[in-house]
Amino acid sequence: MVAMMVPSVIPMVIMFAAVNRNKRANQQSSVSTFVFLSGYLIAWTLFSLLASLLQWPLHSLGLMNSMMESNSFRLSGGVLIAAGLYQWTPLKDACLHQCRSPLGFVMTQWRDGRSGALRMGVHHGLYCIGCCWALMMVLFAVGVMNMLWVLLIAIFVLLEKILPAPLVGRITTGLGLVIWGGYWLTLTG
Repeated sequence: MVAMMVPSVIPMVIMFAAVNRNKRANQQSSVSTFVFLSGYLIAWTLFSLLASLLQWPLHSLGLMNSMMESNSFRLSGGVLIAAGLYQWTPLKDACLHQCRSPLGFVMTQWRDGRSGALRMGVHHGLYCIGCCWALMMVLFAVGVMNMLWVLLIAIFVLLEKILPAPLVGRITTGLGLVIWGGYWLTLTG
């Protein structure tokens, strides 16, 4: 999950690096961009651990197989519908807004020093999680280790953050996920 999300944070990392480059040029204290990125990675690592903790009981209940694929049409359908509905929520919108505006984030959330940079990274990572957690949960429906889906979701998350008119994409994606989930639920008999 961490590797999936690093490409989508590149615009923010570039912004953070540019601000620090400017600070160095003006003989002000600056911080390595790696410190900010580490905070972001801490947030996603914690989310990944929580997702893994969720996976174990699903496996124990027989809802997922040893290849980390869903054995349950209901689980898959429910996850897809929930992810689709989340695409339309105000929380998704608020978090995506923060992820889409690196300059705005830097201007409103800047903290000096190493601990400030680390906190900024964690804070931005939490916005990113708020934006993308439901899309990550889609992997429970299509296969946690299905590299094609990992790649497709990573590309989608990046495009969602950088392309204009994200609302159109969110509405369309949400509808697609709800319909797909509904289809899986009809297979439950």
